Amino acid sequence: MTADAFSRLMKAHRSIRAFQDQGVDPALVDRVLVEALHGSSSSGNLNMVSVIKTVDVERKKRLCELHFDQPMVLQAPLVLTFCADSHRTRQWLARRGARLGFGDFISWHVAGYDAVILAQTTALALESHGLGICYMGTTLHSMGAIAEFLECPDHCLPVTSMVVGWPAEAPPQRDRLPGTAWIHDERYRRPTPADIDAHYAERERRGRERYLSLSAEMAALWAEHGITSLAQFYTSKIKYDPDRFAQDSAQLEALLRERGFRG
Repeated sequence: MTADAFSRLMKAHRSIRAFQDQGVDPALVDRVLVEALHGSSSSGNLNMVSVIKTVDVERKKRLCELHFDQPMVLQAPLVLTFCADSHRTRQWLARRGARLGFGDFISWHVAGYDAVILAQTTALALESHGLGICYMGTTLHSMGAIAEFLECPDHCLPVTSMVVGWPAEAPPQRDRLPGTAWIHDERYRRPTPADIDAHYAERERRGRERYLSLSAEMAALWAEHGITSLAQFYTSKIKYDPDRFAQDSAQLEALLRERGFRG
């Protein structure tokens, strides 16, 4: 792939939530995953990742429940769950009489970041074949239940998931913050209030229009909760509620300890 072709691929990215009633060739999926691992950086070349494929309809029904009943989980022919996995590495160490490591918080970060890197390489590779994907952030909030359902052992936890299939929609590309908001030269440049207003102006306008156009119910919820800006929406009870995040964060910390990632 040429640099221009890769640039076009990145610019064409969309989150796809509606899929055609058509399966995805398992051989293609496996080939993409193997190539994606070769094309992804891996700390120490330990490859502390695992990917669990779900295509069975009944099992997707349970995953749908764990992902807050998002319809795309049922409609997509394939769900990929990317796991931080030092379990396999620890088994290898034990078999070779090595000191048993990789059961601490740093190892969670190493394995978790490797899993996210692999997931993004996989996403680009799948999109290069014309497939559509959508990440599911709900993985973090249902991590323990998903791990139990997928029978993940100690030192193995899901980090992110994505639905995969042939697109049945062509949504417009989402806006992103301008480069001036997040690209820094030499050292971090703290944004001024004027910078924040300028950098988020288009995001506020387009984001507000998008959410309010989704349904009359969404518009009613904004009115009910007194939401007057996109920023207020993002930390409201109907989006990323800080109170819910605090509870789930505490549960995640406990889960990491329970599963062996906190020493």
